[in-house]
Amino acid sequence: MRRLTLLSKPPATPVPAVRTYAGRIVDQLVRGAEMDTRVSGYYLVKRGLDCAVSLAVAVVAIPVAIAAMLLVRLTSRGPAIYTQKRVGYGGRPFTIFKIRTMIDNCESLTGPRWCVPDDPRVTGVGGVLRRLHIDELPQLWNVLRGDMSLVGPRPERPEFVTRLARRIPHYEARHAVLPGITGLAQLFLPPDTEVSHVERKLVFDLDYARRQGLGLDLRILLCTGLKLFGLPVAALRAMLPVRRLDPDENAPRLAA
Repeated sequence: MRRLTLLSKPPATPVPAVRTYAGRIVDQLVRGAEMDTRVSGYYLVKRGLDCAVSLAVAVVAIPVAIAAMLLVRLTSRGPAIYTQKRVGYGGRPFTIFKIRTMIDNCESLTGPRWCVPDDPRVTGVGGVLRRLHIDELPQLWNVLRGDMSLVGPRPERPEFVTRLARRIPHYEARHAVLPGITGLAQLFLPPDTEVSHVERKLVFDLDYARRQGLGLDLRILLCTGLKLFGLPVAALRAMLPVRRLDPDENAPRLAA
């Protein structure tokens, strides 16, 4: 039997509402987390779904990815495929694969840093690939390898995990499930550019870990497809009620 292990503890001083809510979710996870994830029926079905959908999507994705890689090679120096270390299930590192969208060796002078809006490191072709999410197609290989699932928290870089775990209580509890290409946080919140964004995403990640199931996974996949085709986030919230933070009160509430 495997019990969820919390690697970061809440501080004694008062914390914002998001941290308090994350702590309540973690308490629920700990109370109900005793299960062998390797033989659980849900995880077996989830793994089968990951492989089946990844292989089906790959039939269409491979020609698109090859064309994108050729464009990257023709318009900028450096390799077409970009590899990076990420932190996965149980805090174990793995190598993620993406189509390169930034200039080669872009962190040689700045060190590890998040991408920001209008980031000058992003190439012209890379910006298009990012908007269409084509740069993420090679991650289907990560799913087939078992490093990732289709649905789960977005995997973060080890350099950032170390810093975030020191600043955000319960941050490492998100490693209790496999990371995913899409998920609740990816659907409803923009990419991280500061720690407060990570705190808000943590609510979604832990809420998913608490509620995970085949029905929720299928709805997230459906909403992801609809979002790619331009369905607004407000419409997605109507289809997939989730815990979110009220921007005015900075407190969690159930989305209508």
